[in-house]
Amino acid sequence: MPHRNWSRRSLLKATLAGTLLLLGTPAFPMERVAGREAEGRLLLYNTHTEERLDVLYRNASGTYDPDALNALNAILRCHYTQTTTEMDVRVIDFVNAVDKRLGGGHEIHIISGYRSPEYNNLLISEGRDVARRSLHLSGKAIDIRIPHVGLDILRKTALSLGYGGVGFYPRSGFVHLDSGRVRTW
Repeated sequence: MPHRNWSRRSLLKATLAGTLLLLGTPAFPMERVAGREAEGRLLLYNTHTEERLDVLYRNASGTYDPDALNALNAILRCHYTQTTTEMDVRVIDFVNAVDKRLGGGHEIHIISGYRSPEYNNLLISEGRDVARRSLHLSGKAIDIRIPHVGLDILRKTALSLGYGGVGFYPRSGFVHLDSGRVRTW
């Protein structure tokens, strides 16, 4: 399975994003808990590969762990081609913020993370409702559900954060989160 490790440049970008978040000037803020930045911890389950990951990817001071980010890239890979990409830390932080706002510690079911062009094209050819230039193609989108949390609550929670895109797919059983501009559908 091809696996892209976090390059020094990517790690510096992630660290810069974390630093900007700590300075209070970001357009995409991390969730705050009791006046401190919340650590970035996720418990994920990939519904296609049946893999689980419990990972601390960012400490409370905002420093990202490159090994943890690589583990996130792996579990969020395209299940069709087994290819990975460097997931945008902003979408990972968005998922984390939603979990924290819902009380934290939930097992988050991943329906789709990174989507390879081959898989995206296959979905389009099958008549699935996917965008030709989906943010999944660039590692900026994740489709999730959380067992025992209603999709409507999940959607409202994500919208309340005012971060990025939030798509609602009740018939398919998931909510789409992305690190693009703030919008909803």
